[in-house]
Amino acid sequence: MDFRRRQLLKAGFAAGAALAGSALGAGRSEAAQPKAARQVPGIYRIAVGDIIVTAILDGYVNLGTNMFPDATPDEVERLQRASFAPTGDTVRASVNCFVVNTGDKLAIIDAGGRDFLGPTMGDMPRGLAAAGIDPANVDVVIATHMHPDHIGGIATKNGAAAFANAQLVVCGDDWDFWMSPDNLNNAAEVAKPFFHAAQAAATPYAKTVRKIGPDEEVIPGIRSVPLPGHTPGHTGYMVSSGNDTLFVWGDIVHSPMLQFPHPNWSIALDTSPQKAIMTRRKAFDMAVTDRLLVAGMHLPYPGIGHVVRSNGFRFVPADWVYTLQAP
Repeated sequence: MDFRRRQLLKAGFAAGAALAGSALGAGRSEAAQPKAARQVPGIYRIAVGDIIVTAILDGYVNLGTNMFPDATPDEVERLQRASFAPTGDTVRASVNCFVVNTGDKLAIIDAGGRDFLGPTMGDMPRGLAAAGIDPANVDVVIATHMHPDHIGGIATKNGAAAFANAQLVVCGDDWDFWMSPDNLNNAAEVAKPFFHAAQAAATPYAKTVRKIGPDEEVIPGIRSVPLPGHTPGHTGYMVSSGNDTLFVWGDIVHSPMLQFPHPNWSIALDTSPQKAIMTRRKAFDMAVTDRLLVAGMHLPYPGIGHVVRSNGFRFVPADWVYTLQAP
């Protein structure tokens, strides 16, 4: 070892000892960094041609594995272990929504669940604020369907529109089903809270709601795709610009861990389970064949990626490096 290297090492050890001595000498007069017990707001942007899509995390929901009536306990546990997830009788699902800025219009597709399904949701407003998005600037609120974890956030607790200047866009079949007094009265008791939540959230928009059908342009760059089965009017949306497309598919999947390998496993919330299974398989096939980038409300946040065939199907999250080019 030459003289210069020995001197550098000696200087380094001396500096380290001095720093250590300073730290020890300080004792406990300064408090440790407080432990953060809450995540920062979840925001994530991608470019779809000239359109910017911002994924907003509203929170999460724990689903009982018994909500998947065809699932077997042994297979559920195997999938949980394979995914390094906690084993047991629940699976966790993200609750995502997506802001679409076309340059001319600002839209939000679904708006999270507010507090309708408990305290693990309702972060959408915090996410919008962190992303610099003013709810007053949103032109269109687009619903994939009217379950409370998707439209609960479109209204405030005092019954006002959370997006005061926006028009609500929803499939006519879904609106007519959930807003019907007769359907509410005839529903099973376990289903009535879903009707109450849908009606409470949507009522502030009732005078200006726009009910749409299949394959309809919502605004330039966003077109509806019928995906029935989960609810009567469950709808996805193709966000397109130039050669790029993002398929926002709503609730095609509730538990990625379970339903990608087993697309025939329906969830108890499906109004028409067999139709939902058929729709899910068609959506998977389309995503694979066309190599579509997909976005899902219950895919792991930010909920954007691709579908591949692999012992059934598999979800491949999009690599963040490639989703938005630096300026």
